Amino acid sequence: MTELTESAVVARVPSLVDERIGVVARREPVTVHPGTSLAECLDAIRRGGTGDSVFVVDAAGRLAGVLTERDIFGRLVGGDVAPIDLDRAVETLMTTKPHHLHLEETVRAAIELMQTGRYRNVPLLDEDDVLQGVIRPQDILKYLAEAFPEELLNLPPRPHQTMKRPEGG
Repeated sequence: MTELTESAVVARVPSLVDERIGVVARREPVTVHPGTSLAECLDAIRRGGTGDSVFVVDAAGRLAGVLTERDIFGRLVGGDVAPIDLDRAVETLMTTKPHHLHLEETVRAAIELMQTGRYRNVPLLDEDDVLQGVIRPQDILKYLAEAFPEELLNLPPRPHQTMKRPEGG
């Protein structure tokens, strides 16, 4: 069994976070095309089950914008409390030019973007700006945890607790 020491972890983490974001498993994004109604977008978010946003892509798959729950709730509880017409096109409420990452950027860049911008769904684009997937904080954590499988799997359920005698004894 490998000893999980702070120095061992510290030695391995920098190389992990400097890997290209393309090595991290990504999720299939929920997408719609321009002109989709807000009601259809909300249905797509509910059906998707993987996040709280829908990505608007053009015919070539390039990212045009994103509609998040924050966009909708911000409008409902913000200064504009008029009812939202759910028949309106997604472009009327979506965020254009959303923050994103390219597959060749690093895991470190993803962590920094998620921390500083409080983003839960970060779109990943290829070199042609075509949407390739979405990454969430859980995906980053899973990637990092998978680098230490033996150490993590052998941790007791409550690492700060130590047993005085073997279980069942």
